[in-house]
Amino acid sequence: MQSRGAVLRSFGAPLEIESFDVPDPEPGALLVKVAYAGICGTDVHLQAGHLPMPTPVILGHEAVGVVAALGRDVPADALGTPLADGDRVTWASSIACGRCFYCHRERQPTLCENRRVYGISRRSDGWPHLLGSWGDLQYLEAGSTVVRLPDEVTFEAAIALGCAGPTVVHGLLGIAKPGVGDTVVVQGCGPVGLAAAMFGRLAGAGRIVMVGGPPGRLELAQSLGVADAYVDIFDVTDPGMRVGVVIEQTRGARGADLVVEATGVPSAVAEGLEMCRPNGTYLVLGQYTDHGPTPLNPHLITRKQLRVLGSWALSGADVVDFVVSLPQLIERFDLARLVSSYPLEAVNDALDDVRAGEVTKATLVP
Repeated sequence: MQSRGAVLRSFGAPLEIESFDVPDPEPGALLVKVAYAGICGTDVHLQAGHLPMPTPVILGHEAVGVVAALGRDVPADALGTPLADGDRVTWASSIACGRCFYCHRERQPTLCENRRVYGISRRSDGWPHLLGSWGDLQYLEAGSTVVRLPDEVTFEAAIALGCAGPTVVHGLLGIAKPGVGDTVVVQGCGPVGLAAAMFGRLAGAGRIVMVGGPPGRLELAQSLGVADAYVDIFDVTDPGMRVGVVIEQTRGARGADLVVEATGVPSAVAEGLEMCRPNGTYLVLGQYTDHGPTPLNPHLITRKQLRVLGSWALSGADVVDFVVSLPQLIERFDLARLVSSYPLEAVNDALDDVRAGEVTKATLVP
């Protein structure tokens, strides 16, 4: 039996569809038939070579699917629900070692020194090959966090935010911790920005202002009702003027209690610091790949007495919390509207559309 996978062999080159032998799952491991595999903005940067990683690799670190085969000693998912062939599941993109300084002492598995990441750090030219989600099947090794999807949650709704959902759970809810009634400004209206606004709402934010573009994405966010006010960066192009417009949208024109950077654009950080009120919080969430340094004024941090926070990636626990929250999210927001689907063979077209900002959440449907 063979399974296809979309393989990155060299940076900057198109992906190639290759076939691999399908392995039998070892004890503690399982095989999943991929239903929807998300394309993250990070994948575009990975293809371009903006993050050190091995090649060849089957890309894809966010997906939902159906259990195809269970190894021994996989009796239940991360919530204790028994697993069986045919169950609909999602899974964490990485496995932490549990033994290094950051896992054991700091209790920060996203900073694990030995973290293994599906679709990023796992080569496809050695057994078990199928270690990314852009293919027919994915092999999930022992130690993977696997969660059965609630019956009322469709595949489309579960993949709509991709890894952005648990990334925001980790950074916004776990680190920044917005308070009830807070004014939150979200820079960016891609999946991370949308997730930040949605979870800000669930956390009890009193007012949410979204800053982003292009207009089509911002209009989709507005139609979903994720924020209370929207500022189009293609309409208000001057950064200083944009800061003023955003501050006028905050309560009392004081600035935001919390500003969340979800753009991946370094220059957004200096602009976002200006949007915070004195004694406010700034969360840098969107800079997963390195786009270089940017000038900023550190006097703002001192004068405003700001709390500036960073958040890296997501853990298995964040995936569990995200899945638990999905019924609440779909009750408030039509998540499936974010999804644009492509066949696996059109993977390079899908990457081009993501790169151009023409879709909000591109997914591959093998």
